[in-house]
Amino acid sequence: MTEKISVSVTDEHARLLHEAVNSGDYASSSEVVREALREWKTRRLLGRMWDEGIASGPCEPGTTMDDIKAEARRRQGAA
Repeated sequence: MTEKISVSVTDEHARLLHEAVNSGDYASSSEVVREALREWKTRRLLGRMWDEGIASGPCEPGTTMDDIKAEARRRQGAA
């Protein structure tokens, strides 16, 4: 399902959109915008995760990166 939305962009942004399509990397300006939105969403999620990690405080002494990854995998499997 899609929704048509009209947005205004600066001349520079319009040029970038046209360049991306003209290069053959994208079939349309809509594809460029959709990818940009996906990356924006991911960046926001990573920022929130970073903030949560910082807010959680330091890890237990002696905790290794392997320990952290194992815990993340355990939590992911429980979700």
